Amino acid sequence: MKYKQSIILSNVAESDANFEKAELDSFRRVLKTSYTERFYVMTRLMKMDIMLRNAKITHQKDDSQIL
Repeated sequence: MKYKQSIILSNVAESDANFEKAELDSFRRVLKTSYTERFYVMTRLMKMDIMLRNAKITHQKDDSQIL
């Protein structure tokens, strides 16, 4: 039983280490981008935010299912 727990704990620790490495790699990649690229990405995100904030979900009854 202890052997299985140690395997699980080592897998969790390994996945945490992989996640941290991926996070750092992503952070380094972002720091290499130019200010112009960052501006374009931020502009796109702001436009999407505005679009999603203004979105309204409506439900219409389907006439073909009414008998």
